[in-house]
Amino acid sequence: MIARELASWALGLDEVPAPVAEAAARHLLDGFGTALAAARTGAAAPAIEVARGLGGPPEAAVLGTDDLVSAPAAALANGTLVHALDFDDTHAGGLVHATAVVLPAAFAVGQQVGASGRDVLAAAVAGYETACRVAAAAPHGFHERGLHATMVAGVFSSALIGARLLGLDAETTAGALGIAGSQAGGLLAFLGTGASTKQLHPGFASQSGIVAARLAAAGATGPETVFDGPRGVFDALSAHPADPASILDGLGERWETTRIGIKPYAACQLSHATIDAVRDAMAREPFGPDEVAGVHAVVHPDSAPVVCDPGRDLTRPAGPYAAKFSLPWTVAALIADGNLSVRTFEPDSIARPEVSRLAARVRWEVATEPGVVAADAPGRVTITLTDGREVTGSVPRSEGGGDRPLGRAALLAKFAGNAGVPPAEAEEFAHLLDTLGEQPDAAVVVRAAARLARPTHSEQEN
Repeated sequence: MIARELASWALGLDEVPAPVAEAAARHLLDGFGTALAAARTGAAAPAIEVARGLGGPPEAAVLGTDDLVSAPAAALANGTLVHALDFDDTHAGGLVHATAVVLPAAFAVGQQVGASGRDVLAAAVAGYETACRVAAAAPHGFHERGLHATMVAGVFSSALIGARLLGLDAETTAGALGIAGSQAGGLLAFLGTGASTKQLHPGFASQSGIVAARLAAAGATGPETVFDGPRGVFDALSAHPADPASILDGLGERWETTRIGIKPYAACQLSHATIDAVRDAMAREPFGPDEVAGVHAVVHPDSAPVVCDPGRDLTRPAGPYAAKFSLPWTVAALIADGNLSVRTFEPDSIARPEVSRLAARVRWEVATEPGVVAADAPGRVTITLTDGREVTGSVPRSEGGGDRPLGRAALLAKFAGNAGVPPAEAEEFAHLLDTLGEQPDAAVVVRAAARLARPTHSEQEN
């Protein structure tokens, strides 16, 4: 059974190869940064309020605070914090936000049991491999069914992380994966509204995975056939035929942790290739928004239903998340402002009529021969100016992943901006994660994040 083999591998993972550990440290740094940005802007306030209300034994901290609640409650808040601005990383093969479900479980349970940095790092890598591989076994299959792959796959990674850190054996861990499968879900119904449910999905997944591990430890059982079927997660939740065996393919030899991309923009990953293509066009021949007569983009067939859905108003988004998932509006905002930032997607920004008018001039066609998964697809645009000139732009794939990874300087700048701290403090925090495997207590990272979030830093930024 896949669940048993995956559990055995994860529990036996002892030495994490240096390149994999380095990749995990990069993504954990990015995740702490996006969480601190959400904390600073209040983007995850409801989840934090509920986590505090749930309380429980003082096991783990809500990120950016000194508040201790139960590990499942902390994971609910922290998963929401990491993902609240949709600025967190993405694994292209499964289109899954891996750190949003890995970081909360690893540090909440790690803090609960007093785990070392080495233990948390190994658990996190096992979680990264699980989330990415489960989602990639059914590329866009969950999305096509109307489900968020991050939540579907995330319950399994969080359960595995929890089981490893709690010291469960392989049989019990496989059972935890089976229990987690009954909590997989996450509706994409938010796409046409201003609802914030997508922000909550990683929190739900992290919380549910930890609870699944605890239930297994207490004697509850789950089906080890959760991946193999019949009536397993792929049979029930994927709209396309899946390849469950690929979860184990090259496990421990090919590391998906090193293939996760880091976002330079706080918008849906499926728009990033087009965004970069527009930036390429703007660099080739500068022009202003008033000079744009029309924009024509070539979009991957799996991207179009998500960011170009004609069934909703793509020019006047219903809320920040609707704007992040509108390719026309995002492209228009980029042309209007010259860049995209977290500020771009705040309510007063998305209400600008001049951006909506420009978004109405954005058209697209679906690529007939995509060749690659959507998040790895090339970007191509043609921008027609009012004087009749045409400016083209193209990129082989979006920046941040694949052969276009975000460099160290850009990653640190992103973290410093998200956390609202000077570069020197960003470097200091990054060093903690670079040396996570050497830390006797992984909670030192959580405490450092709380210090960065204290009001003096916001005052410095202002």
